[in-house]
Amino acid sequence: MRNLGIGIGLRPDHYKEIFDSEPNIDWFEIISENFMVDGGRPIEILEKILERYPVVQHGVSLAIGSPDPLDFDYLKRLKTLAQKTKTPWISDHLSWGRLAGAHFHDLLPLPYTKEVIEYVAERARIVQDFLEIPFALENLSSYVTFKQDQMPEWEFYSAIVEKADISMMLDVNNIYVSSRNHGFDPRCYYENIPLERVIQIHLAGHTDHGDYILDTHDHPVCDEVWKLYGEVISQTGPLSTLLEWDDHFISFADTWKEALRAKQYQQSALCV
Repeated sequence: MRNLGIGIGLRPDHYKEIFDSEPNIDWFEIISENFMVDGGRPIEILEKILERYPVVQHGVSLAIGSPDPLDFDYLKRLKTLAQKTKTPWISDHLSWGRLAGAHFHDLLPLPYTKEVIEYVAERARIVQDFLEIPFALENLSSYVTFKQDQMPEWEFYSAIVEKADISMMLDVNNIYVSSRNHGFDPRCYYENIPLERVIQIHLAGHTDHGDYILDTHDHPVCDEVWKLYGEVISQTGPLSTLLEWDDHFISFADTWKEALRAKQYQQSALCV
């Protein structure tokens, strides 16, 4: 899969700067659900962006590990949007968030068991077949574990993507957040997953409360996460990389400057 370069999440706080200055950014990632509408302002904005930039779709509502049946009305609308954006792949989260009659609008962790692997892998295979483009699942930042866990997260994640024959959307910040919250070495994570399946990388800032970390996407990327990113890239080579910034927004120019730090690590990887 081709390396798109460095991207930023498309957010309303930056629309004016983007359209006024037409920055030389490689690509934008959109939250799919924000544009799964028939018309209006969201589609007007999207069409203006598509005239100038590649767009990649990232979802937050698939809830692939939920016990209810896959929502094919949702998947049809997702596929229609993908045909419009010509996104090279679609990603969502390795999580659950639905029960019959309820959608929690949260990315809830799954138990790391063989039974859940079989269940999620089959659903992920169906989703990719239906969308007819590469589909990737993203690792979560997590704050709790389950008593019934049978394996570490990286083994669980790897088994699902390999069994489903899909891709990984690897969030390096989430690895770091979870490693601090649960006390594991973050290097054990990337050293034990099939890095050849990583199609895209997410970077973000978090809020460090000392005893625990929250994945808030409202700070610069910390040095430890940048270091992990460099280590991953040295193994994979340059990959499409996105900076997520979703609250306490700074200017677009400063956000892009932060994202461009990834370029230095990609160039270093090429020199290794």
